[in-house]
Amino acid sequence: MTLNQLRAFLAAARTGSFAAAATDLGIASASASELVRRLEEEHGIALFTRGPRRLVPTSAGEQLLPFAEQSVTAADAGADAVRSLRSLGSGVATFGVLRNADYYLLSGLVEDFHARHPGVRVRLVGLNSVEVAAAVAAGELEAGLVVLPVDDAGLAVTPVLRDEVLYVSARPERLARPVTIADLAAAPLVLYDAHYGWRDPTRRQVAERARLAGVRLEPLIEVEHVEAALGLVARGVGDTFVSRAVARSAGFPAHLGTVGFAEPLHDVVALVQREGTVVSPATRELARLARQRLLAPAPDRAPHTPDPEN
Repeated sequence: MTLNQLRAFLAAARTGSFAAAATDLGIASASASELVRRLEEEHGIALFTRGPRRLVPTSAGEQLLPFAEQSVTAADAGADAVRSLRSLGSGVATFGVLRNADYYLLSGLVEDFHARHPGVRVRLVGLNSVEVAAAVAAGELEAGLVVLPVDDAGLAVTPVLRDEVLYVSARPERLARPVTIADLAAAPLVLYDAHYGWRDPTRRQVAERARLAGVRLEPLIEVEHVEAALGLVARGVGDTFVSRAVARSAGFPAHLGTVGFAEPLHDVVALVQREGTVVSPATRELARLARQRLLAPAPDRAPHTPDPEN
């Protein structure tokens, strides 16, 4: 059983004649008929009832149809994937990134990609991980970067980077020791990603810990952006928690300090794409560059604890 035989069989089943099948395949009519005849002889069973007007698949032909379709589709996808490696001269890259992508050195991703592949158009969407995962699963984006956990039904997930989550405060006494979930429940919390709330992956992890500990987390203030949350913390309104990438950034307020959790908490950044799909060469290259940037050494700026005299 060869791919050419299966292609001829599928085309004949779809068109109802060997002549039409041959036209679709770009071969002689006799060749299409001969390919199917050899397939029938090989297995000793008729695949079509040859009527005066139309070919009709027999029960054996009906049984073969889904397997033939799977085989030909898989072979074509494999060939496309190999051909796609030859060049990146055109096409569109569609990719989802973290809301706080700039803190992970991804700000130059598009510029870097465009410099290498000026003929490729880029659609880079920055959303919360919840929506990036949903958009990839729905086929609206080819691939994306998310923070786990997300709803990963139908997704192929490849973890790339683990980043510690740190507690942030302007009050040194609140940073004297690692923070417990009970400490968190008692703290005046200023949290960001207000739109997604407890669906946000980092918050989901914290909420699960609170549930297991039997405590309730109620933020004092919720805002949309991490910069706004840090501004309020810097003014002494409350405390928050952020990834180490944010705490190491140049924009992190200088007089804020950080401390880890008593039970260390981590954001896991992962690449996601739909299961069983082959992404375009442009998106695959964009994902490769994003992964490369994520794994690059972080800037030499460690989080710190503020001076008690400030």
